[in-house]
Amino acid sequence: MFNYRSTIAILALLVLPGATVAGQNSAPPPQLTALDYFEIGQLVAKYARAIDTCSNNGYDYADLFTPDGFFAPAKNGVVGKRMQGRERLAEASGGGSRGCKNVGWIRQGVKHLYVNHIITPTADGATGTVDMLMIGLNGDPYRIRHDGHYEDTYVRTPAGWRFKSRIHHVAQSPPVQGQPASPVGQGQP
Repeated sequence: MFNYRSTIAILALLVLPGATVAGQNSAPPPQLTALDYFEIGQLVAKYARAIDTCSNNGYDYADLFTPDGFFAPAKNGVVGKRMQGRERLAEASGGGSRGCKNVGWIRQGVKHLYVNHIITPTADGATGTVDMLMIGLNGDPYRIRHDGHYEDTYVRTPAGWRFKSRIHHVAQSPPVQGQPASPVGQGQP
């Protein structure tokens, strides 16, 4: 009654479901929606606005981070002192106990611009890199300087996307004559 074809068909029915289950066990690669990409882009734009204006005494800047999130400068591949926690982050932007007074980049009229933003999905959220340009150095609205790039880790929270970490890799080229050097040791975000 059983022939060769029937035996193959029965074996196929027994083996294929196992193969399908095994294939389902591997996790699909993480994906972000178009809205996720947009919201992360907005997070970076809000960062620029908050750092340029010291809004809400620097707390608008600090609130872009998770409660355990941090900002740190890096030079020559070495990450410097982490600014972590709402108070320290507000101070890093010139606010908090500093009161938004004598903030060098604000006094100069500098605006931060972020370009070439690349966002990569991860199992925990996303990572990103973005180049930083500063415009308006020394009060000259036409002076633009590339000042390195950021390496970011983003996570989705109940309040929306936030920075888990943001590391500013300072550009290695010397400043143009007449321009001040980037205050990495000062922790300029």
